[in-house]
Amino acid sequence: MIESLQEFAASIPDWLQWAGILLVSAIPFVESYFGSVIGVAIGLHPVVAILMAVIGNVISMLAFVYGTGAIRDRATKNKEPDESPKRQRLKRMFDKFGVPGVSLLGQTFLPSQITSSAMVGFGANRNVVAFWQVISIIMWGVLFGVLATLGIELALR
Repeated sequence: MIESLQEFAASIPDWLQWAGILLVSAIPFVESYFGSVIGVAIGLHPVVAILMAVIGNVISMLAFVYGTGAIRDRATKNKEPDESPKRQRLKRMFDKFGVPGVSLLGQTFLPSQITSSAMVGFGANRNVVAFWQVISIIMWGVLFGVLATLGIELALR
């Protein structure tokens, strides 16, 4: 199955394969980790697959972070902060793990686009969120790209 997928992908121009991985990695729940796996599975060099997956995921996440930030700024302008018990509880959980913890571990539960938007919605600095999300996206993309490369090498033996 892997060989037939790679043969099909080989019939597509390289730039289109790269663009495909970039676009698919921008989709929530696909992200850099599955994008890099798909890239490696179709036969792209692992470095290219991971790089395209990371770039696609980062572009999408940044759009969500800065878009959510702009919406939050407009929605909270001249308003008192919500102090409901539910919001206080969520804020305590966010404060416990912080932006780095939520960024690095949040992708195990939700896509980076959703976790980053939630953090900005809670009032986290969007530049800090973007920084830690980029680190997380790179980390997860590299991890899954390397695992896919090792797994495919084993499968083709």
